[in-house]
Amino acid sequence: MIFKSKYPDIKIPQAGIYQYVTSNPNKIPDEKVIFVDGVTGRSYTFGEFKHETKKFAAGLQDKLEFKRGDVLAIFSTNQVDYPIVLFGTIAAGGKVTTANPIYETTKLSYQLIDSGASVLIVHPEVLEAAIEASIDAKIPASRVLLFGDKEIKGYKPYRSVLITDRVIEPIYYTPEEAKSTTAYLFYSSGTTGKRKGIKITHTNIVVRWAQENSMDCKLGPHSIIMPILQLCNGWGSSILHYVLILGATAIIHSNFSVETICESIQKFKINHIYTIPPIILKLVNDPSAQQFDLSSVDMIICGGAPLTQQFDLSSVDMIICGGAPLSGQSEKKFYNMFKIPISQAYGLTETGVLTKFPDTMKNTVPGSVGFLVPNVKAKILSDDCHELGYNEPGELWIHGPNNLKGYLNNKVATDAATDEDGFFNTGDIVSVDEQGYYFVVDRKKEMIRGLGDVAPSELESILLTHTAVLDAAVIGYYSEKEARELPTAYVTIKNGYKQSRALAEEIQSFVDEKVLPYKKLRGGIFFIDKIPKNANGKILRRLLKESLKNDMKKSSIFDIGRISP
Repeated sequence: MIFKSKYPDIKIPQAGIYQYVTSNPNKIPDEKVIFVDGVTGRSYTFGEFKHETKKFAAGLQDKLEFKRGDVLAIFSTNQVDYPIVLFGTIAAGGKVTTANPIYETTKLSYQLIDSGASVLIVHPEVLEAAIEASIDAKIPASRVLLFGDKEIKGYKPYRSVLITDRVIEPIYYTPEEAKSTTAYLFYSSGTTGKRKGIKITHTNIVVRWAQENSMDCKLGPHSIIMPILQLCNGWGSSILHYVLILGATAIIHSNFSVETICESIQKFKINHIYTIPPIILKLVNDPSAQQFDLSSVDMIICGGAPLTQQFDLSSVDMIICGGAPLSGQSEKKFYNMFKIPISQAYGLTETGVLTKFPDTMKNTVPGSVGFLVPNVKAKILSDDCHELGYNEPGELWIHGPNNLKGYLNNKVATDAATDEDGFFNTGDIVSVDEQGYYFVVDRKKEMIRGLGDVAPSELESILLTHTAVLDAAVIGYYSEKEARELPTAYVTIKNGYKQSRALAEEIQSFVDEKVLPYKKLRGGIFFIDKIPKNANGKILRRLLKESLKNDMKKSSIFDIGRISP
């Protein structure tokens, strides 16, 4: 059965990225402030943004002989100059690859070499790793430039080298060129294996935001948006495009502390927030959040608790949460505390947002990630590749103009992920009901294969409702004796609780009483100081599985209350 969006198809924009984001459909003046640094207050108006990006593009061409199709890498925390470098490179006809600032030298080197980057723009705080990686990637020191205005160890600020008086007319793309030309090389998180370069074309990006814009009729030049997520990931950087096409204002932060979030909401009257589950859990579990009033927020898109005393958060309309699943229990707990709705969205770097709730929908369905966006078709397949129907969980395959061009230097992975009809394999187990609501069960690779398939996210959501549990992750332990995987939990406990066998038994019983026999935590419980996650909040289960091999050797499989070193 092929599922289609309940929304009518939209006209696909026939433009390159720079032409699209500067097309100004809402007729905002050049004096309109677009990007603001949430700490320093530095800002760019729409006119300044266009002027600076065109000067940056000219500097790339004049000073570094940067050519159409060349690759520039950004290795930086969030900052207000990030959009200048990103869109300036696009204006010059280049490709951009964004690297997470937490990467150590090895990971950064791999991405620079694999992407073919010839220029690297770096935040001073991560310069040491960048220097080593640039040497590995054979990028000359003269092509490693800094954010900021200070020269460090002979490395110069990009502004002193590239920003001159000359501006260029941004590279123009015909509709066919926009469809075929790669603009971004985002990299997969590597949660299940080797990181892959994801080729995203100009059309892929512009259609994604056209799809979302068709469902977000409340957003416009009046909107004050704050992305509480790293701009280096595909979702984070793509939000910058949305801000521009809307003519809205984005408050950019690198510090995501509870106090910073709440202060910014009050100061800037934020009304639309994009974030990820770890931020929601931080707000729910941080006692300091209780002193703030977040009532200004209309919606957080995740994808919390009412801050009622010190700060006025009443401007927030919506929180949109994505990047990783947020349990229905956490979503309800956040709303009960803050009275701010969370709208979960679902998508991949390879596809952009695939499902979401329209912003006119006041009451979302807890646990659901919304409706299929326009211009997208879906099919849900069983393990034996039969098409499934409503309320039948299976692997989600997606067809649409938003799908990636392919994986860089990896034809095998590209072919494996796409069928003969052009459907892309998301690797996620989902279901859809008769009303068109989609529900994400879990990653297929992460399902625990026992007497019946067990979704780790189901058990994690139950664990998180225990009063002692701060965070949790569930993985499968393969028992030779039983010839199957046994659900096994790692938990981080809250301050005030002590790791003990008695607490582990209590937590295990708490879960086991709520699930079918084959879903019980028969692998036991391990205590751990912190659940390993990537920047989007996805649990790095392969790291836990590596730890589990050692942890299981130290005690009988049915011992519980074990403490992971």
